[in-house]
Amino acid sequence: MTDEAFVYPDARLIAGVDEVGRGPLVGAVVTAAVILDPNQPIEGLTDSKKLSEKKRLALYDEIKAKALAWSLGRAEPEEIDRLNILQATMVAMQRAIAGLAVTPDYALIDGNRVPSLPMPAQAVVKGDLRVAEISAASILAKVDRDREMAELDIAYPAYGFAQHKGYPTKAHMAALSEHGALPMHRKSFKPVKRALGLA
Repeated sequence: MTDEAFVYPDARLIAGVDEVGRGPLVGAVVTAAVILDPNQPIEGLTDSKKLSEKKRLALYDEIKAKALAWSLGRAEPEEIDRLNILQATMVAMQRAIAGLAVTPDYALIDGNRVPSLPMPAQAVVKGDLRVAEISAASILAKVDRDREMAELDIAYPAYGFAQHKGYPTKAHMAALSEHGALPMHRKSFKPVKRALGLA
């Protein structure tokens, strides 16, 4: 049962960390780290995927305005191809933590893996639902990555990135086979390999 209330570690500055974009075939994996300010609570924090886009955008601005510190990290498609998606995600999480203006004394990571960090950390399964700091990180990472996909959609309208955000939907697979892979496609992912004739 993972829905029980989360018991916080005994730490003063806790950073929540989450990633968006492990599954897509295109673009960076984007991570965020957030240290919330207990004196400026933010209402409505939950898993970014459960929020409407309008609500996500409002919370995105509120988190940036009220958090003690926030930072985004990323790993580019070529790093994902070189390292593999799990390792690249860990590197992107390390970058998000390293970019914080305030050094946390504890990190809570969404999921079941913890990257190597200079402070104690723990993985929290379903953390984006159970831990406000991780929810905040999931919102920052998702809004940022969705914006990148919207920009990519303008540059390459035939692929439909604004709709599927780079995930391997039917429409994306059809565009891949018709138009081929773009430089920002992840060459190590099987559907992209197939489109490039490498699989």
